[in-house]
Amino acid sequence: MDLWMDGPLITVAYGWRLERTDGMTVGFTSHDADVLHDGIMLKSSPGMQPTTIVQSVGLENDGLDVSGALTSDIMRSDDLTTGRWDGAYLEIFLFDWTAPASGKRVLASGELGAVSFADDAFSAELVGIQSRLDKKVAPQTTPSCRAEFCDAACGLNRERFRHLATVSSVQDYAVSVSNIAPFAVGQLTCGSARWLTGPNAGLEFSIANNDATMIELQTMPQSAVSTGDLIEVIEGCDKLMKTCAARFGNGINFRGEPYLPGNDLLTRYPGAS
Repeated sequence: MDLWMDGPLITVAYGWRLERTDGMTVGFTSHDADVLHDGIMLKSSPGMQPTTIVQSVGLENDGLDVSGALTSDIMRSDDLTTGRWDGAYLEIFLFDWTAPASGKRVLASGELGAVSFADDAFSAELVGIQSRLDKKVAPQTTPSCRAEFCDAACGLNRERFRHLATVSSVQDYAVSVSNIAPFAVGQLTCGSARWLTGPNAGLEFSIANNDATMIELQTMPQSAVSTGDLIEVIEGCDKLMKTCAARFGNGINFRGEPYLPGNDLLTRYPGAS
């Protein structure tokens, strides 16, 4: 039990710890001054607050929304809209700002979910640990591969299919690249392009198609793409058995059931071939 919780709570403030998927960690506090807590400088952000925190003893998913004013240079609206904070780990706690080393009382923790905006403020859903109970515990049969390209189940080495390129021009969803050997048509389909430099650094986008020197993205970065930007391109896989076996020689690790009869077999009338 935190001893500081036994007395008057006039020096208690909210604390926030956010850790992005790229490792960047920041902190905020509802106190009117910055506080160093647990090795992290909690920046004063009185406009940031949670809604009522609902905690239960059951297995249902607890509800919590996070809202705040965009008064910090750390959490900018463009970073939120481009998804830099998607899936970030969030911990909300109470602490005594007069004695930061005395501990904390964790109120909620989880990942940031959907983000919405209204004027200069934002609201985000906190996805708690109970949401993991909604995930399937056993794989279902599928005609396509359930593994992610180059993950542990796939078994392929990601470095074999990784390329560095320089942006030479941009038109609509088409990004032309240079300083790289020509690609085969469709070689990058279902792959990804991640920006390494420029205002989009760290953001990743899915590839719809490609030719020798042009990459067609499914969505474009919201920030401007400039000539000279360095990008990392990862080849893709359409998760079909013929692609896995013929192109990658990895049929032994295919995680699907392409020859298992599906529901369409039940709908065929007698005598149909």
